[in-house]
Amino acid sequence: MSKKIVLLLPFVLASCYNQKRNCKDFKTGSFEFTQEIEGKNETSYFERNDSLQIETFRGQTDTLAIRWINDCEYIGKNIRPKNMAEKKSVHIKILTTNEEGYTFEYSYVGESKKQRGFVTKKQ
Repeated sequence: MSKKIVLLLPFVLASCYNQKRNCKDFKTGSFEFTQEIEGKNETSYFERNDSLQIETFRGQTDTLAIRWINDCEYIGKNIRPKNMAEKKSVHIKILTTNEEGYTFEYSYVGESKKQRGFVTKKQ
């Protein structure tokens, strides 16, 4: 009997923990995202309204058309792709939020490999 309780305890504790997701607070605004690329931290900056995201990375600026699926997920499509890779749409899903920003996962539409990151909202 005690083995059953021990096995169920992690599930009970996990079900009591709800992560915060105030996605509406992050649909628009100015943001910053830093990631490690080839051993070096690289930062991109972007501004987003309800239908466009303008992103600057390594001195290059791209504009994405944004289509919100729900309050926490959207599809971004480069308006002026320069190559085949930039023609692929990106699916973004906000997983958790806090006062500073949000944790998200992203992947190309139709691909199963997902990556995660944290975006900081600028004031």
